[in-house]
Amino acid sequence: MGSKKIKKVGVLGLGIIGSRVSENLRKAGFDVFVWSRSARATPGFLASPAEVADVSQVVQIFVRDDAALAEAMESMSRCLREDHVIMNHSTVSPAATRAAAAVCEKAGAGFLDAPFTGSKNAAAAGKIVYYIGGDEALVERARPVLEASAMKIMPLGRVGDATVLKIATNLITAATVEALAEAAAITRASGIPTESLLAALEPNANFSTLIGMKLPTMISGDYEPHFSVVNMLKDVRFAREMAREAELQTPVLDGTMTELTRALEAGKGDKDFSVIAEDFTGRSKTVR
Repeated sequence: MGSKKIKKVGVLGLGIIGSRVSENLRKAGFDVFVWSRSARATPGFLASPAEVADVSQVVQIFVRDDAALAEAMESMSRCLREDHVIMNHSTVSPAATRAAAAVCEKAGAGFLDAPFTGSKNAAAAGKIVYYIGGDEALVERARPVLEASAMKIMPLGRVGDATVLKIATNLITAATVEALAEAAAITRASGIPTESLLAALEPNANFSTLIGMKLPTMISGDYEPHFSVVNMLKDVRFAREMAREAELQTPVLDGTMTELTRALEAGKGDKDFSVIAEDFTGRSKTVR
């Protein structure tokens, strides 16, 4: 099937990212069919992943974890066809990625390992970056669908490779925010306004888009979720599992995981993961 013939796209999972991707697909002129675990009053909502797959040519999956992906694949398995391209965008374990690919392979359907980088604002603006593992011909077939929400599409090897790279990048993100939270705590403890840390960082070589996003919200105490504690902790755990399998020592990863776990146990799982800034001296609500 040529890429120009793809008109019907399914989206599984209508959370922070999936809901915005589905809206971008509609704006791009696709017929969009959607499903989430909780029923939504949204156009094209269907009762199950199987129903979505049955009427779609390409299915984009944005679910939370390994179990949710396995459930979605089981539901779709009887409906998969040779003309399908199934793309998993959820950050899951490499084993779950390979299992999903095996379901598609058995049915003769195409599968792409397609995690992404970019949070709520990027998804709304159609500026997600997709990391892609899988056959290049499938990438080209799916490209018009991906472009509806993408700033960049990056083929990165085999199925499973993109998942490993995504987990590795999220480890760096989590550790950077942990270091930023510690730096803010030290600054505050020295009697220096945290705004001065931001000013000092802006011309510094280690300043980044991430720091520019997270430090102002730490200062204001605004932890509206762009990427939640629950999701970041899941990805950090995947990283640690891979490190243990490779017999690697990961002290930075271990410390970051401890702070995320503490935030989860404190009932902050649905807040943005930068809420770990609250867990330093005084347990204050902001880093001010």
